Amino acid sequence: MEILIGLLVGIGLSIAAGFRVFVPLLVTSIASLSGYFTLSDSFLWIGTYPALITFLVATIVEIAAFYIPFIDNLLDTVAPFFVSIAGIILTASSIGETSPLLTWGLAIIAGVPAGLSSQLLSSGSRATSTATTGGAGNFIVATLENIKSVIVSILAIFAPILIPFILLFVLFFIVIVLKKLKSLKINPFFTRKKTADI
Repeated sequence: MEILIGLLVGIGLSIAAGFRVFVPLLVTSIASLSGYFTLSDSFLWIGTYPALITFLVATIVEIAAFYIPFIDNLLDTVAPFFVSIAGIILTASSIGETSPLLTWGLAIIAGVPAGLSSQLLSSGSRATSTATTGGAGNFIVATLENIKSVIVSILAIFAPILIPFILLFVLFFIVIVLKKLKSLKINPFFTRKKTADI
């Protein structure tokens, strides 16, 4: 049961990382330092003050960058790599003390897809906004992503039982966004229209 709860926490934090990479790391660090969350022994460094300061600065920079036109879309193209790494670390740090094979296996199998699912939703939403508003609506998208990342991070730690439902919501909205992008003939990863067939 402990491994299952830890896995749900990791999946939730990975989903949050898909919206903002450093927000769940910051929330995890704060929760650990406050005594509300117990990290696996190999990841106790996340709950240290140097890590807290690093995550805080990185979070501020990341959030600010997503409010800069063009930079936000550029970040979406490189985000999958960093989201995958964050998903693995966050999931592995949440599972608890078990065999390294099980820990890293679950972290890769569960953390990476969970993070990439919300990242796909994020980039798809931004692509839709860029295509339909010329980028003017990206400010709203970025703000909503910030909020979602914070809320999901907090729920992952304090109410992990809700994480399966959050994951279902993410998958549901991915389908909706991808259908919208298909109708607009937009590539969700590069936010530009496909050239018409000649």
